[in-house]
Amino acid sequence: MATETTAAEGSSLVFHPMDQFIVKPLFGDGAVGMFTITNVTLWLFFAVLTVAALLVLPTSKRAIVPSRMQSVAELAYGFIYKMLEDICGKEGVKYFPYVMTLFMFIVCANFLGMIPASFTTTSHFAVTIPLALAVFLTVTVLGFVKNGAAFLGLFWVSSAPLALRPVLAVIELISYFVRPVSHSIRLAGNVMAGHAVIKVFAGFAAIAVISPVSVLAITAMYGLEVLVSFIQAYVFTILTCVYLKDALHPSH
Repeated sequence: MATETTAAEGSSLVFHPMDQFIVKPLFGDGAVGMFTITNVTLWLFFAVLTVAALLVLPTSKRAIVPSRMQSVAELAYGFIYKMLEDICGKEGVKYFPYVMTLFMFIVCANFLGMIPASFTTTSHFAVTIPLALAVFLTVTVLGFVKNGAAFLGLFWVSSAPLALRPVLAVIELISYFVRPVSHSIRLAGNVMAGHAVIKVFAGFAAIAVISPVSVLAITAMYGLEVLVSFIQAYVFTILTCVYLKDALHPSH
């Protein structure tokens, strides 16, 4: 047993792709408690600072001829505004600040996670579940406030045959309460999987025979993860817009 352990410790193939997702205290080596400042706390703070740097600072001194940073802020603004307006209509535009903040936070957190030696906060369900629950609760409360009992029409498919409507209502109800689960797992799962694959390829880079292939694989996966970082933020946001539309216009 001791010989096997020593051989394993000396092997270049011993690596743990999931170690990069371990939550650690930022100061000291004690246990992680409810109020412990961890690496997650640090990179969440960096994500907030990045959003401020991209949106607040460039637009504080707006110019007719925009700077590069102002152009980026305006492109992000126009992109989310158009998406929200197309899906929810003019009535949904009033909720633009929430949707815009959600998108910018997720996309910045995703891209910060691509920096070597950083921590990918959106790979943790402790981050994505609160985001998804916040959307779910906001949409549900808004649906009842705006429509009252008529919001329940979301679960009653009036266009279906009468005999099928109760069955479809149960299915619609279940799918509605599954929303926060799928909403959060989709984001965390895709981000976590990509980073784990990159770490696996990085573990083989130390082997001289396959090192060139490993480096090429890492480069390809890194480029793919940059794309995934944006796409997952986009998917999370567009689903939020769809759920918001259901709250504003619940009838089928």
